Amino acid sequence: MKKLLKNLLGDSAGASAAEYALILAVFGGAVVIGVTALGDGFKTQMNNSKATIEKDYSK
Repeated sequence: MKKLLKNLLGDSAGASAAEYALILAVFGGAVVIGVTALGDGFKTQMNNSKATIEKDYSK
């Protein structure tokens, strides 16, 4: 039993899994922020294009 506890406490596989999970969380957050920013910019450009088309062809 003592040997089993020593092996469990000395095992570092869980630490590397936690590090990978943290990296994925940070990367996922960056992706969400980037997509949100690009989506807002794209929406603004589409609204500007719509306004220009409606202004030019409403005559």
